[in-house]
Amino acid sequence: MKVLVTGSSGLIGSAAVRHWDQAGADCIGIDNDMRQVFFGSGGSTRWNLERLQSEMRRFTHHEVDIRDRDRVFDLMSKTQPDLVIHCAAQPSHDKASQIPILDFEVNALGTMHMLEATRQFAPDAVFCHMSTNKVYGDAPNEIPLVEQETRWEYARPEDYHGVSESCRIDQTLHSLFGASKASADIVAQEYGRYFGMKVGVFRGGCLTGASHSGVELHGFLSYLVHVAVHNKPYTIYGYKGKQVRDQIESSDVVRAFEAFAANPRPGAVYNLGGGRDNSASVLECISLIERISQYRVQYTISDRNRTGDHICYISDLRKLRSDYPGWDVRMNLETMVGNMIEMEEHKRRKS
Repeated sequence: MKVLVTGSSGLIGSAAVRHWDQAGADCIGIDNDMRQVFFGSGGSTRWNLERLQSEMRRFTHHEVDIRDRDRVFDLMSKTQPDLVIHCAAQPSHDKASQIPILDFEVNALGTMHMLEATRQFAPDAVFCHMSTNKVYGDAPNEIPLVEQETRWEYARPEDYHGVSESCRIDQTLHSLFGASKASADIVAQEYGRYFGMKVGVFRGGCLTGASHSGVELHGFLSYLVHVAVHNKPYTIYGYKGKQVRDQIESSDVVRAFEAFAANPRPGAVYNLGGGRDNSASVLECISLIERISQYRVQYTISDRNRTGDHICYISDLRKLRSDYPGWDVRMNLETMVGNMIEMEEHKRRKS
């Protein structure tokens, strides 16, 4: 079996490489460390690439930019994979407004290149597209909320499980990142529905894990752990620090891809996050770090919230669980944060 992974040095991509390499598959990685271009040296994933190259047995790395159609097509024609895991992206809600053309080229056009290359050279392959909950824009903020001591919470019992795939994705404020990812999301669905390709779209909540190179503009939990371990200041933007996210560890994301690959549903869309049990506000995440470690977070709360940001977002996982009953979230939030603290301490000792 051959598995092609874009963004293979990143959080989800590297988890996919590890998973399928250990399963005995040939893993073809595409990554050109655009995170360093987006976020500077602190966002670089070179350290993760070096780990993969030293630890994986059947992994080959290709320094390819997914905006380069000719190189993407050439690699796809030569490798003809059985499974494509498409994770490469410009991932920052905030950064997109500074680089709108680059953001759209990577997220929308790059996805089109991957889909069309797969259609031409590996039409029977399963294609898992890593989308985002930001395709919903700020529509989830229309759900009635109540303010509690440490978090915002859904006011109505019918919203307990969170945001479902029926939430609209148009006529809402997205951020430019949300708009470029929505474009990719829709075209990925179309390749599944129109061409009958085995394409699945996964709208991620807060994806995280010990391999995350979190920075201030992206990867809030990873970056929060980083500032705690390194005793740096942290700014919470808006909503009194009570904004809620559901965290899912990268290995649980990859297991969802594996479940889909075993029984693909062309053009299907799934919300993929930590769900109700792994949901927490920023304030609650800070409290968790301080409870399980010796670290303290120096934070301030700004009155200015991020444009188009979600106040309370929990992924409704019922559709994914129904279609793939063998899948569920395995790693809880406390274990996740503990692993991330250990990794951050390891990187600090090496630096």
